[in-house]
Amino acid sequence: MAKKRPQTKAKRPRLDDAEVPVVGAREPCPCGSGRRYKACHGRTAAQATTALVQRPFEGLPGECDWVALRELVPAATVGLTLRDGLPEGVPSVTLATVLPMAWPALRRDDGSVLLGLQNDTASGDISRDLADTLARALTADPGTPVQGRRAPADGLRLQDLLAPEGAFEPEVHSGFEFWVPDPDNATPDVTASLERANAAAIPTVRLQSVDAAYWCETPDKNHLRWVMPHEEERLLDALARLHAAGRSSLGEGTRLVGSFRAHGLTVPVWDLPSEITAQDIEKPAAEFAERLAEALAADAALTHDERRARGGLTNRQVTLS
Repeated sequence: MAKKRPQTKAKRPRLDDAEVPVVGAREPCPCGSGRRYKACHGRTAAQATTALVQRPFEGLPGECDWVALRELVPAATVGLTLRDGLPEGVPSVTLATVLPMAWPALRRDDGSVLLGLQNDTASGDISRDLADTLARALTADPGTPVQGRRAPADGLRLQDLLAPEGAFEPEVHSGFEFWVPDPDNATPDVTASLERANAAAIPTVRLQSVDAAYWCETPDKNHLRWVMPHEEERLLDALARLHAAGRSSLGEGTRLVGSFRAHGLTVPVWDLPSEITAQDIEKPAAEFAERLAEALAADAALTHDERRARGGLTNRQVTLS
């Protein structure tokens, strides 16, 4: 008998990374490697989608206020300006800290769009997830909420959709009544959600004398939380210089107690006596801003006392994101 010739399979041509289409996780990878997609190019795609973007709001007008509304402020809204203008049938687009039922976005009956900021996101880039939600809300049927999803790794970001110029001026609210333009006709679920949200909201005021500083009232004491744009190490050095010199407070009874880290920015926090209102702290905050500018400009090495002060501030940092 004649010998059978060994059968050989023609090798599939390998595709460039950019040419590999998305398939099911357990299917063979289209690149021709012979491995399942999830163990080959699917792994790269997943990593690209979940990679953490440290400063998701960088480059947007009002980056510090974006961070504050995402992490610190219970109830606030701000009008958004789209780079290409409003689509037909969409009279306005408004960013909101929270929406009823924790909806990621809502297309109202009149066609206007509300975009929720404080929702969980599926990827490591909040900007991309929000942009994906916003884009879908612009074309959603009026009167319907928009659900969240994991945005494509190559999807647009807020920086692509929003106009780069113009002011970003949040309006802080005492409650969430902005959810329902007609409370008498709200559904029972929305009404119940509104009542729960209002009961949990901490009274908050945005200062006018400085940028991205928010006074808030709690039962035992008040606080000032101030989102600052400066590079973290340089800011901590400056705060340490002021703290060691006894110049870091905002007046009698106030105290710089530490800071938050949030979305790539640092948020110094002061404890305030309960009798100090937001109006009371406007002038001291403006004066502190001048002292901080001087400290930021200093380039001498930290003294022993300043290093100790810096160590104390660093130990009292809490990361929010």
